[in-house]
Amino acid sequence: MYYYKESIETVLSSLNTSTEGISTEEAKKRQEEQGFNEISRKERQSTFSMFIDTFKDPMVIVLLIVAIVQIVLGEAVESLIIFAVLIINSILSVVQTKKAEDSLESLRQMATPTSTVIRNGRPQNVEARELIKGDIVLLEAGDNIPADGRLIEAESLQVVEGALTGESVASDKFVDKLEEDAPLADRSNMTYSGTLVTYGRGKIVVTAIGEETEMGKVAQLIQSAEAKQTPLQRKLEDFSKKLGIGILILSILIFAIQAVRIFLGDSQEYTVPLVNAFMFAVAVAVAAIPEALQSIVTIVLSVGTNKMAKQHAIIRQLPAVETLGSTSVICTDKTGTLTQNKMTVVDAFIPNGESNLFSGDKQTWSESERLLMQIAVLANDSNIDEKGESSGDPTEVALIAYSNKQDAPYEEIRKKYPRLLELPFDSSRKRMSTVHEINGEKRLLTKGGPDIIFNLCSRIKMNGEIVELTEERLERLKAQNEEFSDQAFRVLAFAYKPIEKDTVEVEDESDLIFVGLLAMIDPPREEVYHAVQDAEHAGIKTVMITGDHKTTARAIGRDLNIFKEGDLAYTGQELDALSDEELMNNLEKISVYARVTPENKIRIVDAWQKKNQVTAMTGDGVNDAPALKQADIGIAMGSGTDVAKDASAMILTDDNFVSIVHAVAVGRTVYSNIKKAIAYLFSGNLGAVIAILVALLLNWVNPFTALQLLFINLANDSLPAIALGLEPREPNVMNESPRDPDESIFSGKTLSTVIFRGSLIGLAVIISQFIGLQYSAEISVAMAFTTLILSRTLQVFPARSTTQTSFEAGFFTNKFILMAFIACLGLYGITLLPVVRGVFSIPDTFGLMHWTIATGLALSTTVLMELKKKVFPAK
Repeated sequence: MYYYKESIETVLSSLNTSTEGISTEEAKKRQEEQGFNEISRKERQSTFSMFIDTFKDPMVIVLLIVAIVQIVLGEAVESLIIFAVLIINSILSVVQTKKAEDSLESLRQMATPTSTVIRNGRPQNVEARELIKGDIVLLEAGDNIPADGRLIEAESLQVVEGALTGESVASDKFVDKLEEDAPLADRSNMTYSGTLVTYGRGKIVVTAIGEETEMGKVAQLIQSAEAKQTPLQRKLEDFSKKLGIGILILSILIFAIQAVRIFLGDSQEYTVPLVNAFMFAVAVAVAAIPEALQSIVTIVLSVGTNKMAKQHAIIRQLPAVETLGSTSVICTDKTGTLTQNKMTVVDAFIPNGESNLFSGDKQTWSESERLLMQIAVLANDSNIDEKGESSGDPTEVALIAYSNKQDAPYEEIRKKYPRLLELPFDSSRKRMSTVHEINGEKRLLTKGGPDIIFNLCSRIKMNGEIVELTEERLERLKAQNEEFSDQAFRVLAFAYKPIEKDTVEVEDESDLIFVGLLAMIDPPREEVYHAVQDAEHAGIKTVMITGDHKTTARAIGRDLNIFKEGDLAYTGQELDALSDEELMNNLEKISVYARVTPENKIRIVDAWQKKNQVTAMTGDGVNDAPALKQADIGIAMGSGTDVAKDASAMILTDDNFVSIVHAVAVGRTVYSNIKKAIAYLFSGNLGAVIAILVALLLNWVNPFTALQLLFINLANDSLPAIALGLEPREPNVMNESPRDPDESIFSGKTLSTVIFRGSLIGLAVIISQFIGLQYSAEISVAMAFTTLILSRTLQVFPARSTTQTSFEAGFFTNKFILMAFIACLGLYGITLLPVVRGVFSIPDTFGLMHWTIATGLALSTTVLMELKKKVFPAK
């Protein structure tokens, strides 16, 4: 039943209750049937289960198999290193996951502890969780509404429903039924769980509790909304599966080839050769798997979060850094994000035909200007303290702020003309009046909605004279009001009349003299204009989704160049009327959505995702939480609700759209740096695999031990890879289109770069081993190891850019590269120490001549990598 479309009598009858409420016995009976007024908890995954899940990655499984086999073969050191790395990665993953979703818990905590209800014909306090449908609940200013309900009494009742509608302005509430369908924000005879009474009092009959409430529906949407993997997560997961399977197949094939050679040979002893063959295959697996990749990606993302924090963006989920870099659509709220969330007077009108109102010194103001400002300040209950903090209705605050701005301090005006009598604002009258003595004359000053004030006026002040408000003059006033409204301004009208009574009544608000209009708007943030333009240059479409009225939203959108010629604007109801096919056909033209519901927001985000667009969604209210979770990256406002923050991946501490665009630039840089790190790691690993395979084909000794490869992958390569993640922003990073979310991590020049660099490193190692074999098998292994570790370390310099050489990029623009290089040389030096040499299979006969040859070969790979950029520049 649509309760807002039914009369009070019909609603009470359908709920089998009355204005006297229900009995305690009936309440207990209904509670057994309906359950408690609370949101159920979603069972969460245990920490141990999360930990176990981290070991399901194919590359992890391969390493586990390798470690177990090495334990069986007595290679304890290598296996312990592998286990240590895997456990550290798992702990990091679990810690991140445990920080994430707490949305439902926040929703549960929003419930009011107690409520005043009528039971057994008398008011009594009960726990909010014990409310049932049919209860009569009393509401007063300051109350958090505990359940959804249909109003049966309302006295000047105002409710802030921003938690559900996204708008901070209080809604006026009435008891009259509505004749037509209305979105939630326009259901003036309904109240909703989790909203706040700010003025007046009322009485509701409870129509929904628990998960049946609008707040409960939001909770269910949060549960059903999918938490999206980032593009990089998807690609790394897919690549891990393929790499893991490929490595297993390659290792098995290598072992099989070695085994066949053994059995076809002359030797009668198979055990030792087979063990060596197996260790050869294990070395290939260890060489190919970038053991530290996940940790390095996590560290680089963490560095990105620190950079974003300086841009007022707090990252709650590390992968969100990378997602921002691929964002192609930003669905943003209007109020506070694009706008200042501060009503401001932007225009004024008095029927004198004058322009440039309130210009110059206040002493030169016309009588009408002075009177207009007096009414705006005096028929007003708001205040601004010495610290600039305001209190009162935002619209009234805008009026006194405007007076201050015009060098007419509102406090001086109030002090000069103290309030004698008043008729407070009433939502049914939509106006307020106060009485003051001005220039020796007692006057009734009235402020209210234009249509209301027009109907109360019979005269008009023009050019210093009071004349009759003729039909022609009234049409002129209405036309001006319409002109303001078309610009999405909120308009107030001001009037007065002399009064001699010592009391004032509503009936006195008649036969007024019209003075003028003031137009207000929540203006866009100045910096947002450029941010929207920057987003467009970066190939990112900005879509405004707001709970405000369509006219206002469209006007703001047009002003910010979000809404352009040929674009469409839809309300939530109009969106509901569209089929999925119609929405998909029009989606790219719709740049403004107004009066939307939580379901609308999820549908919009989902539609963009179905078009394979990486979608960011901003929000601050409970109503935004499901869409924040559904989006590829949810962005909550720092001033928003805990529910919105818990459902998001990122929080803006300054609630500013500009910070999103800045964060996108950081995200793109982070992704670029991650690709540099990946290219660096896989180039080195490919070089090692090539050297091993050639040694296999030529029946040479295995050029590396498993421990040597683990040392290079985990200790030596990690520091340069992390340093690459700290590379500064590339030029023109925000002048490129967002990358395709289906793009491979080896797309563009990455794969060819890996193959080229890996081949150079592999060739250098092969030559080095060949030279070493002229001395001994042990020397060949030591030379191959030295060439590999130095080649991979030196590779960090050409890895900084695919277009610039190290000299062009500047050696000191990233000091971490130099620090990592020096640290890696130090780590390699440790392996040459007499007490450590044996562990790394470096014989005492390995001397300066061998080291010089290996170093020269390593340096040659770096020179060739840099030369390629000049001979075959990247396009």
